[in-house]
Amino acid sequence: MKSKVHIKKLDSKAVIPTYGTEYSAGCDLYACMDDVVTVNPGDTVLIHTGIAMEVPQGYAGLIYARSGLATKKGLAPANKVGVVDADYRGEIMVALHNHSSEPVNIENGERIAQMVITPYLVADFVECEELSNTVRGEGGFGSTGSK
Repeated sequence: MKSKVHIKKLDSKAVIPTYGTEYSAGCDLYACMDDVVTVNPGDTVLIHTGIAMEVPQGYAGLIYARSGLATKKGLAPANKVGVVDADYRGEIMVALHNHSSEPVNIENGERIAQMVITPYLVADFVECEELSNTVRGEGGFGSTGSK
């Protein structure tokens, strides 16, 4: 299923997000900058994309690591998952953290993260005295077994 999403280039070097394959859930976000940026081990750097977009109402743009960048270079979003709300109109930026022991260079036009546009529910929280029973109950971390 495809839907139109309005996007604005804030910089002439910006690259419109692309999908790697016909069935990709996430679109690639591209770095937009004048110079190469080095992310040293343990550091976090804010990378510009040069784009802003209108995420449809009732949806959010969730920004995740690109698996290749994370596994091969150790770079992943510092906040693990970024959230672009439907009412945000500013530039989309990605805070990349270097988990590796080596400096990593990011170049203009490089794919730095992926974004999945997904529906969400706004909850109307209702306080109550009791919650419904389930088989799991209050079993938390590891309560369903290890294998």
